[in-house]
Amino acid sequence: MADVNLLTDGGQFFEGPRWRDDRWWVSDFYRQAIYTVTVDGLVDKVLDVPHQPSGLGWLPDDSLLFVSMVDQKVMRRSPDGEVSEYADLSDHATGHVNDLVVANDGNAWVGNFGFDLMEGEDLMPAKLMRIDPEGNLSVAAEDLYFPNGMVITPDQKTLVVGETFGNSMTAFTIADDGELYDRRAWAEFGSRPAAGPRAEMLKQLSIGPDGCGLDAEGQIWIADAFNQRCIRVAEGGEITDEIKAPDGLGVFACMLGDTDGRTLLMCCAPDSSAKRRKQANEAALYTARVSVPHAGNP
Repeated sequence: MADVNLLTDGGQFFEGPRWRDDRWWVSDFYRQAIYTVTVDGLVDKVLDVPHQPSGLGWLPDDSLLFVSMVDQKVMRRSPDGEVSEYADLSDHATGHVNDLVVANDGNAWVGNFGFDLMEGEDLMPAKLMRIDPEGNLSVAAEDLYFPNGMVITPDQKTLVVGETFGNSMTAFTIADDGELYDRRAWAEFGSRPAAGPRAEMLKQLSIGPDGCGLDAEGQIWIADAFNQRCIRVAEGGEITDEIKAPDGLGVFACMLGDTDGRTLLMCCAPDSSAKRRKQANEAALYTARVSVPHAGNP
């Protein structure tokens, strides 16, 4: 079992971890800001995001794309620091906009909750949206149960999406024009929940894929939001490794990074309740060393 070490704490709810420019980048939902963290744990605020940040990614020109969850937008921070609206998803998103991934050619895919998670609405499927390199918005896929963490394979030909309330990781082939086709199960952890009341659907779930990162052997480290752990999963669904969060904390996102790509960063908190997380600085970032390095995007 890998040793788990504290990198930094005092957050409210960390999400969207990425490794870039020799440091970690993370969003903090309820402190409403994006931060960088060095390998020594030094924290620096990059920018404020008043409508709650989440997924992060970079365009080919080094602009930072970041999700603004509550107003259902994707924003762009140019290399010179200017912030502007990149895409408005409010006509398509049926819940808070959440994670995103950006391909090498500038195509970006963005998920949303699909329903009001924090107010306890019944689970509803959501659309996955694509923003093309010119900034045009289109529906990439539909009928996904909480499309969340995503990875793109190094050849840029496959997108894998975690369905947090779908018991699955779902794969698509990426066409040369950025369209998605050949939808298929990459990993199934149980049956797809039958539509119905929220309480009944939740009983059908076994693993909750949240934020995730791909490694060089084609396996995916997944934050299992339901079971206080990160799991390494092979295509087909076999769990090949597991790292438990310390002190019974939940893990809600993870990413591989560091100078050799072999550090797994875990975004941990006692739970994902917006009400409780806003009132306490109990979120932390933990790291563990793994044997296979990062690959693909993000």
